[in-house]
Amino acid sequence: MKSNKRVLITGILTILFVAFLGSYRMPYYIYKPGSADELDPIVEVADGYPSEGEMHLVTVRGGQATPVQWLLASVRPFHQIYPIEQIRPEGVSEEEYFHQQLQLMESSQEASKVVAYEAAGKQIDITYEGVYVVNVLEGMPAEEVLQSGDEITEVDGREVRQSSDLIDYVSGMKEGDSVTLTILRGDETIERDISLAPFPDTPSKVGVGISLVTDRTVEVDPEVTVKSGEIGGPSAGLMFSLEIYDQLLEEDITKGYQIAGTGEINYEGQVGRIGGIDKKVVAAADDGVDVFFAPNEGGREGSNYQVAKQAAEEIGTEMEIVPVDTFDDALSYLQNLEPGSL
Repeated sequence: MKSNKRVLITGILTILFVAFLGSYRMPYYIYKPGSADELDPIVEVADGYPSEGEMHLVTVRGGQATPVQWLLASVRPFHQIYPIEQIRPEGVSEEEYFHQQLQLMESSQEASKVVAYEAAGKQIDITYEGVYVVNVLEGMPAEEVLQSGDEITEVDGREVRQSSDLIDYVSGMKEGDSVTLTILRGDETIERDISLAPFPDTPSKVGVGISLVTDRTVEVDPEVTVKSGEIGGPSAGLMFSLEIYDQLLEEDITKGYQIAGTGEINYEGQVGRIGGIDKKVVAAADDGVDVFFAPNEGGREGSNYQVAKQAAEEIGTEMEIVPVDTFDDALSYLQNLEPGSL
């Protein structure tokens, strides 16, 4: 009888221990290769042209680690473990972080529309609704002056229609220079003088210490619908713009190939650095992609392109890794690509 009781207790403890290993959330975040999803079902231009090949959106999977996941990630290639505070700031919940990533995805889609429609010569109308302060960097000059939600309408008497107007204006200034910002806070219009100071993480760069968002409305013809679901982040911008462009024009820029890549894109078509590119290379190679576009960052040491190239060599894929700094770089490569040349 005592023996049966011991067996029962041991079994219960074992079940509880296994449940703990599989469900307890550790203060770590794990990133690993995701998938290369076809963009045809995600992006739909009204009466858009079909293609023989496919554009792909490449993802990285991430989540807070359980003990089992932490152990597996410790020994598996292309799995990375980060302290959770490096991924989301203290006080930000998983749900809030996910919502922020979805907002970044929406902004990425909007920039992609602008780039693709302008490149294709299609109708596009942009209405600027204002430039707003998203947050203020601790320890920087704006900390005691500006607030989240402030609308910046002018800098030194010059109209600010989009965030780049302010960023470009202060880019040539130096530490100690000051600017006068005209701000709409609620129903009140106020002016504030703010000095520029070096950013803690990049001392060679100066600013007032704010992050901005431009509120704009983009209307296009023909209509385009993007259904990205629960995919978050800005890194699909380049591939969204290529897919939209491909559907807008009769020319098939895929040439029958499987095309993937990554990179945040701005409204001028410049392609920016993203995280986890080595994992995206693995995901694309696993799904049989032929061409992978990677941000070149002007050819700097340690660029996304260099990391992607190294990852491709490590896994022994024949997938072509192509460096790009702009949307036009990627488009030019595809337009000059001969069918069957890879």
